[in-house]
Amino acid sequence: MKTIQTILLLAFLCVAEVPAQEMKPDIQKEEERVEQFFRLLLPAPGDSIRPVYSPGEAMVKAALFLLKTPYAAQTLEVNDEEELIINLHGFDCMTFVENCLALSRAAQYPHPDYNYFVRQLKYIRYRGGIIQGYTSRLHYTTDWISDNVNKGTLEDVTYALGGKRFQPHVGYMSSHPEQYPALRDYPQNTAMMASIEKEINRRNIYYYIPRNEIREKQSLIKDGDVICFTTSLSGLDISHLGIAYHDKGQLSFIHASTRYKKVIVNPESLSDYCQMSKSNTGIMVLRPCGL
Repeated sequence: MKTIQTILLLAFLCVAEVPAQEMKPDIQKEEERVEQFFRLLLPAPGDSIRPVYSPGEAMVKAALFLLKTPYAAQTLEVNDEEELIINLHGFDCMTFVENCLALSRAAQYPHPDYNYFVRQLKYIRYRGGIIQGYTSRLHYTTDWISDNVNKGTLEDVTYALGGKRFQPHVGYMSSHPEQYPALRDYPQNTAMMASIEKEINRRNIYYYIPRNEIREKQSLIKDGDVICFTTSLSGLDISHLGIAYHDKGQLSFIHASTRYKKVIVNPESLSDYCQMSKSNTGIMVLRPCGL
């Protein structure tokens, strides 16, 4: 039986063990790292034309750039008041994917800069791209998916790949407000979160590929696709995220790994990884969209 702490870690929803003030990122260092990525996009010596990347290519380029970055949980829980947190020096699985998506969208912009990256990250992380308190952050992955599909940053291709109906049954956050200071200390947030959970559970827009069907459909998954691992854990929807990547002749994925404590190219294939987890039921597949 998994402990509550393990379940929360899988869902990237737990309370930080490290005091918030110790986790605040250095904005200058974050800007330097973003600019370092942009320098990789410059023309090679002797070339006069800047390379043009497809959304999938840009996504993989961003993910590979962030390899070996340490795993860090709860990097967004650093302030009492909700604000955009920029941190490219420590990721959980969700913040890794969000930052890769923001970097990849910036990579497609003719003149990328740090401010453009920041705008993209805010647009991706918050409902409608607007910060209106703690509950405006897209805490549940299925909510994050539908909002980003509506905003045009992602395309849900799961159904087109032969996916079957997936009905979310989220409710962990409002059922365990003591685990989240923003819910524990502000009951109005708990009530709002419960309302959001009910709305998510009413939706019939989601599909998933069962884990025993992944191998036969893997040829349809492209490098750069966002892979969301569906779960049977009570009150949750998605337990993990990664970015599809063909490595050494097999379809694997790049992710912020709790096992290896850093961003890695997963050593097992995507299909084998899913089979290893008893709570994993399958995957959703999201394709990055162009600007």
